[in-house]
Amino acid sequence: MKVSDILRVKGGTLYTTTPEDSLADAAGLMAEKDIGSLVVISNGRVVGMLTFREVIIAVVKNGGAFGTTSVYRAMDNGPLICTMETDMDEVRRMMLDRHARYMPVMDKGMLMGVISFYDVAKTVVDSQNFENKMLKAYIRDWPEGEDDTPADNAKG
Repeated sequence: MKVSDILRVKGGTLYTTTPEDSLADAAGLMAEKDIGSLVVISNGRVVGMLTFREVIIAVVKNGGAFGTTSVYRAMDNGPLICTMETDMDEVRRMMLDRHARYMPVMDKGMLMGVISFYDVAKTVVDSQNFENKMLKAYIRDWPEGEDDTPADNAKG
């Protein structure tokens, strides 16, 4: 399964901010849209990622207030990035290795979307549920009149 499969189901709604925006405004947008991340764009290019983790760290460093902190001062300027063709196993490994919860998806320099660890986990669970249904249907539709049933074959 590829990243493109997740985005096809998830949709392409994107929320972005700029490095010059205030951290308070960015956090307000995250709260309003009930999202955990914003892609930081400058001159049409992805330059960073702002997640609730970076917001909390910046606010704590500032004594519990946003103050005049800009997105630039709080953002992760080296976010993990994947492509539409990246395999889901690779995405899981990358996210786990870096403790990343969000990953921008790029295609030929263009931002296509963001996938979250939740999106990855949901895809895995949905895939397993589908496989389980198929296996159960196969067992349920076992041809009648056969001497060997799946249970008999398991006994040896």
